[in-house]
Amino acid sequence: MNTKKVAIFDVDGTIFRSSLLIETVETLIEEGVFPPESRAVYEKEKIRWLERKGDYESYIMAVVEAFLKHIKGIHYADFKRAINLMILKHKDRTYKYTKNLIAKLKRQRYYLLAISQSPKAVLDPFCKRLGFDKVYGRIYEIGPTDRFTGKITDEHLIGNKANIVKRVVEKEGLTLSNSVGVGDTEGDISFLEMVARPICFNPNHILYKHAKRNGWKVVVERKDVVYEI
Repeated sequence: MNTKKVAIFDVDGTIFRSSLLIETVETLIEEGVFPPESRAVYEKEKIRWLERKGDYESYIMAVVEAFLKHIKGIHYADFKRAINLMILKHKDRTYKYTKNLIAKLKRQRYYLLAISQSPKAVLDPFCKRLGFDKVYGRIYEIGPTDRFTGKITDEHLIGNKANIVKRVVEKEGLTLSNSVGVGDTEGDISFLEMVARPICFNPNHILYKHAKRNGWKVVVERKDVVYEI
């Protein structure tokens, strides 16, 4: 039996040259879906990150806080309209290395799996354009009136990327032989340890140290240069 190989990708900072959640929140504010004061929740951490006085994790968690605070009660149609505008504007803001790798693996008939902490409703249209077979992200509950409740469905599932990989491999009849994994933070270590070819792309400090200890491939894309370190 010829079992299909799998390639697993993180999305934000790995394929997309920003965060889909950050760009979604900014678009929701620009479109008047979220109030302008939503930025106050994360603006301080954003500045600290840009000035290298704080860390990116604190910044992104503040954006998550803003999203959770203001998504409750928002009609899905308004959210979807903002997503479509954001995707149209940022659809090509991708890294050359990972975009080319995805295309290459697609030609080699790999099963492409994306796992991210961004909202699945945003990930689906972004990843579909790149040819992904399956996408996992945070699912925000929608009530009977088509408005967000502010709750996350099955949050425990998206918190463990390794379990997601195991589930998909078993369900789809895939093989981890010659498998590929691409991630950029320590949150991706659990699935990178499972694959035959782990690639740490633009890794943060924690993942970089882990990669060096384990002899994993480290790739950096800076401006128009891609190199291994």
